[in-house]
Amino acid sequence: IFVASCHKRLSLLFVPLCLHCLHLAYLCVCICNEQGLCSALPLHSRTQNRLSQCVILFLMENLEENLLTLHWLLSRWCLTCQDKRLPNSHATMLPTHTGSQGYLRSRRSRAWSTEKKILVAMVCVLAFLVFAAFRFTPEGPGTHAEPDDGPRFLNVDGVQRTDEWAQMKQIKKQHELLEQQQRELEQLIAQGRQVLLQQQAQQQQQAQPEQPYESDGGLLQQKQRLAEKEEELKRLQRELEQKSGSQPDQPVGKLASVGRSDNIAISKKGGFKSYETAQSKERQQFVRNMMKTAWDGYRQYAWGENELKPVSKAGHSAGIFGRTKMGATIVDALDTLYIMGLKDEFKAGRDWVAESLHFDVAASVSVFEVCIRFLGGLLSAFALTGDEVFKTKALDIGTKLLPAFNTPTGIPKAMVNLRTGASNNWGWASGGCSILSEFGTIQLEFEYLSHITGDKRFAEKAQHVMDYVVKKEKPATGLYPNYIHPDSGNWGAQDTSLGALGDSFYEYLIKVWVYRGGRVRGDDPQGRVAFDDAMKAVRSRLVQKSHQNGLTYIAEGKGSRLQHKMGHLACFAGGMFGLAARHATGDWNEWYLKTGAEITNTCHESYKKSPLGLGPEAMQFDGSNEAWTGNPRDRYYILRPETVESYFIMWRLTHEQKYRDWAWEAVQALEKSCRCGVGYCGVHDVGSQRPGHDDVQQSFFLAETLKYLYLVFSEDNVVSLDEWVFNTEAHTLPIQN
Repeated sequence: IFVASCHKRLSLLFVPLCLHCLHLAYLCVCICNEQGLCSALPLHSRTQNRLSQCVILFLMENLEENLLTLHWLLSRWCLTCQDKRLPNSHATMLPTHTGSQGYLRSRRSRAWSTEKKILVAMVCVLAFLVFAAFRFTPEGPGTHAEPDDGPRFLNVDGVQRTDEWAQMKQIKKQHELLEQQQRELEQLIAQGRQVLLQQQAQQQQQAQPEQPYESDGGLLQQKQRLAEKEEELKRLQRELEQKSGSQPDQPVGKLASVGRSDNIAISKKGGFKSYETAQSKERQQFVRNMMKTAWDGYRQYAWGENELKPVSKAGHSAGIFGRTKMGATIVDALDTLYIMGLKDEFKAGRDWVAESLHFDVAASVSVFEVCIRFLGGLLSAFALTGDEVFKTKALDIGTKLLPAFNTPTGIPKAMVNLRTGASNNWGWASGGCSILSEFGTIQLEFEYLSHITGDKRFAEKAQHVMDYVVKKEKPATGLYPNYIHPDSGNWGAQDTSLGALGDSFYEYLIKVWVYRGGRVRGDDPQGRVAFDDAMKAVRSRLVQKSHQNGLTYIAEGKGSRLQHKMGHLACFAGGMFGLAARHATGDWNEWYLKTGAEITNTCHESYKKSPLGLGPEAMQFDGSNEAWTGNPRDRYYILRPETVESYFIMWRLTHEQKYRDWAWEAVQALEKSCRCGVGYCGVHDVGSQRPGHDDVQQSFFLAETLKYLYLVFSEDNVVSLDEWVFNTEAHTLPIQN
């Protein structure tokens, strides 16, 4: 650029060739990044492959933004050359996508010789390589070397970079030195103790206790030296802990640390009684292997897709994701992989999130599903590892969801376009209403996001929604209808349910109280008032007993009448009632725990009635059916977790062996009837001996079903209910004590 700008004649040679070579390099960047732009270059595929190999070094060092910057500078410089006259042969060499032919006027001139073209091209490429080497010297993955006192450059995201990488390397060296000193001291202490024991044995044999203290190598001096070494070891341990606590956030890069070395999901507190047996360990390992099977199939055949089609060995995306490829299974499975100790699999998922996950897509997605799966999964991964990449991505998607709240009441709409912010409700919802279980299931995620980022917008919007709905006058039944209009604030159709359309609203009424520490401390009775008031109407109206065997179930309300039907989604209520038992007043403690156990038993009965050992999507309780359905359209099973969720919570609360036994029955049924292709599928009819598979491995199967089954067979200190609360997608968030 410097030579061309200084010499008018040379500019005629350098400008088109620089732009053309730069265009080739940029297209190779696009090819290697799989952006699908390789067809823009009219070259043989073998040539394209060679070009992509030539620039792979630049790709490894994150120079794509620098290529674009240089390309822009050259284009801007061309604007100053509009009056210069270039031969036609030169103008045709310009890349068509830059529009450079419009910048420069051309006229006839003689053509270059082949030798001259090759020579000038080599000089241009060499100049560009030297420029890039001097300007951008890679110091680490995703970073650029910078002088300590020099200017700071901007990274791809426009965030100011600092010398964090160098600081991290220095701290790592200090850690290694301290650890080496600690190991040496431990060896010296061990040797000293051994010598001390030997001398004590000798003194006992000689029966002369007064003499060994006289010499320099006597027992007294050995004890003193040993005490000094132990004190030095304690000092080094304290220093190491201080260094670890002051370690700066790691830059987001391919080789950044996965997170903490210990598994924070395992409680460090004491007082946990062990319920581990050889059988429980074997069953836990079996579930872990199921998780690995589901993950490996997805990774091999649908990596980056939302879900896996195990039989077809292809990717799958439901409408809730806007038909986009956002890796829902990866984000949903991260905390399960971490809890199960599948480190390599977790590392692969973490790297994909850091390098490939983005939300700048022109697609309308479900606010509810994206909140519980993506935001919840990223927040859980951050809580478990402390890795900043998860917090950054969580803040990104949380911000993308905020436009859905731009309504007169503040109640969000169901769908939002992640690029434009346009929002709308489901067409099938009552009169354009928002749905209770959707806008009522954001509080945990938004409150924790505000907690870790300091951005109060999220917690304020979520709290406003809950306050608005809870304070609003309810119908005469005292139950919350499933629909409310986000513009007028009026209730929609007077349907009520603890299953579909209503379930997780009630779940979050109690879990927000749990998250804020009320269940652990017991000092926040007001925090659960909204839940207890809602349960009064549920207890008096929806909780019913079957006529045949007295099974407890939760009916659904259709205006003023009841439908004696209970969906599989409502089976979560067994665990919800169990969680609510602690610190409940009056007879509610007993009622919550008893009703939770009875609901869980009813859901287990529906599994027992199935030839496959799997529960239907909906159960009926009428003259001919009890915990079963005669409607084939209600007998499908899509790997749902609600029943095993209640098994897990009731096991932790009561430690009755039947819950572990029921969980193992579910594991065997899943392995026998849902194992398909390279993963696990739902079935069309749990009442059939030979059901067909739906060829979809739901992301919540990895996030919820397998996680709960694994935890049933784990010790109580693994994801303790006194330290963690699960969102409705089973993502773990730390209780704020």
